[in-house]
Amino acid sequence: MAVPEAVEREALSRGVVVAAARAQIVAKGLDELSLRKLGASLGVTAPALYAYVTDKRDLVRGVAEGEFGALLERFMAVREADPVLRLRLLCRSYVDYALENPELYKTMFLFPPELEISEPTGVEIALATRTFRYAVGTIEEAIEAGRLRVELDPVVVSFVCWTATHGLATVLLLGFAFDEATRDMLIDTVLDTMIRGLGG
Repeated sequence: MAVPEAVEREALSRGVVVAAARAQIVAKGLDELSLRKLGASLGVTAPALYAYVTDKRDLVRGVAEGEFGALLERFMAVREADPVLRLRLLCRSYVDYALENPELYKTMFLFPPELEISEPTGVEIALATRTFRYAVGTIEEAIEAGRLRVELDPVVVSFVCWTATHGLATVLLLGFAFDEATRDMLIDTVLDTMIRGLGG
């Protein structure tokens, strides 16, 4: 006897829809994500998804929120007392996350953090801001300890670190055929140069 469709399929919720979108992004890439394909994978029509997301952008925002949460968990797992070494480990963790999750990484920065040095745009994600602020806290510690340049605002230093680290991750994702040793050497060189340039 056939099992009723409602029993076969997991009950839909925003969490289920966002998780399915995440899986689709990982498998096919962000550019291939569509509500029609997503609905088909969940056994419903695209209009049925509007009970859980307002539009495709809201769907991608939900995925991005989850990824910022995962990145923040990685940051919080870094247990290093020395704030400068911790900052370097946070930057390395960021790069590793991007390399491990290239398509998800692309979703995250459609929704940036809110910065004290910039006017809000209205698309910021609170978890992105929390993740950025976590790094700022480490930089504040390093500046207070005289380990980084005391004349610089911690948020500015954070933006400098983010620019270097984000740029590094983006270049590494361009598809160069680096072996692991060369890739690690390039990462170490960029991070070491950045830290030295910010040194107190």
